[in-house]
Amino acid sequence: MTVKEHYDNHLGNFYSWYTGDFDKNMEDFRTFCTENEIIPKNSKYAIDLGAGNGIQSIALAKQGFKVVAIDFNVQLIAELNSRVGNLPIEILNDDIRSINKYAALQPELIVCCGDTLTHLESLAEVQKLIMDCSDILNARGKVVFTFRDYSAELEDTHRFIPVKSDSNRIMTCFLEYSSDKVRVTDLIHELENDTWTQKISSYYKTRISKDQAIGYLKDSGFHVVLAKAENRIITIIGQK
Repeated sequence: MTVKEHYDNHLGNFYSWYTGDFDKNMEDFRTFCTENEIIPKNSKYAIDLGAGNGIQSIALAKQGFKVVAIDFNVQLIAELNSRVGNLPIEILNDDIRSINKYAALQPELIVCCGDTLTHLESLAEVQKLIMDCSDILNARGKVVFTFRDYSAELEDTHRFIPVKSDSNRIMTCFLEYSSDKVRVTDLIHELENDTWTQKISSYYKTRISKDQAIGYLKDSGFHVVLAKAENRIITIIGQK
């Protein structure tokens, strides 16, 4: 199953539930932006790749950016659209690999957060996306990437990861590793009419290490101003 099929048929139904409190997540990202001097300076355009339900897009708009939010899942796009109000956010149903078509915006910021970067088919696609970001960013433009670190393999029962649960729903992920991919199986147990039902779907993610991402950024002309790993989440800021 492709990543898009996995989201369209399975994960999109649970995404906002398992990612948690939207307002808190949005404010956390806005704080991150403020602490790292991510504020509009010239073109004011920011592109949010894999915008999902809008955590980063809303935060960036409140920071003063004009945001172009790109995602391939219509359900998450609809959730984002319901939150826009009068904020300067344009929402597009598109593939993030088509970012070159937005070069005319001359964005000063491109963000790709959550685990979107690992959704690309290969390390070659990750490298190309980073190069494309460099090509369309204006002078001194920035990129922000966050992604889950699958470079070190979990073993045995540690491959079963409890994600979230409440009285009506339990989500668990199971990981299976190959040399350059990890097969992620999302298991949802849901209480429906006093009966627990199981919903399962699997898809593949590309294994990217922090050092690989930093190397691709440097090769594309970026200076890495932040690179950290915390709770198996990697956060990197690059500046042209």
